[in-house]
Amino acid sequence: MAHDHSHHNHTVSNVNKAFIIGIVLNAAFVVVEFVTGIYTNSLALLSDAGHNLSDVATLILSLFAFKIAKRKATKRYTYGFHKGTILASLVNAVILLIAVGSIGWEAIQRFMHPEETQGKIISIVAAIGIIVNGISALFFFRDKEKDLNVKGAYLHLFADMLVSVGVVIAGIIIFYTDIKWIDPLISLIIMIVVLFSTWSLLAESFRLSLDAVPADINLEKIKSETLKIKGVKEIHHIHVWAMSTTRNAMTAHLILEEDLNQKQIAEIKHTLKHELEHLNIQHVTLETESVNCKEKDC
Repeated sequence: MAHDHSHHNHTVSNVNKAFIIGIVLNAAFVVVEFVTGIYTNSLALLSDAGHNLSDVATLILSLFAFKIAKRKATKRYTYGFHKGTILASLVNAVILLIAVGSIGWEAIQRFMHPEETQGKIISIVAAIGIIVNGISALFFFRDKEKDLNVKGAYLHLFADMLVSVGVVIAGIIIFYTDIKWIDPLISLIIMIVVLFSTWSLLAESFRLSLDAVPADINLEKIKSETLKIKGVKEIHHIHVWAMSTTRNAMTAHLILEEDLNQKQIAEIKHTLKHELEHLNIQHVTLETESVNCKEKDC
């Protein structure tokens, strides 16, 4: 069967540098935001500092997951530690949701008891945040569609950049109008932005942790491509799950034409595994039987 031999590149490039830069930049900015937030009595800065701190934690966790995923399989962990990347993305999403809840609670309290803030300083610090988060997000941009953890890091940092834009606007409004409720209002906007950027990450991470079929895998496409292979009559008992955020596995049962020799069966399996690589399935286990065997229920 003729096809293009250039496989889809679903593997991410070396993201260690991106994670380390993101961790260092955001950790430094958290300190700046926290100190300035206390000094200016700004909930917007303090809540964003808390969220950025959770981002630092998630970046560290994701980096750890990538490191441990490279460890070799053992007698107890026969698939290796690839699943750690999925667990990391799930934990990251949960941490963000907790951060969202705390931001919302503090904003409601501040609406009930408004306090003075210094708009000019808030805007300056938030402008630094735009630069920090923008640079950090760029390092993850290239691989964001190849890995769930990288996508999560990119979404969080990009959302933080947008939030910082909102805080700059709020600081300017506070400086010129002295409207106190702008500060908690921006905090609520932060909460909504983070919630929207996190929900899809949480849902997909949860599905993959339960061994659901990954979102980019089409079972009908698998069936149609399999049946194009000469000698294959039917495919069933298809099970596809994620081994990690970048690698997928599949088991299936093939019904083959009768009287095929072992060499022909091996060629069919090799061809199918090759085709499945184009569909982002890297680890395949196949069981085969002939049409006659199926009819006799053997």
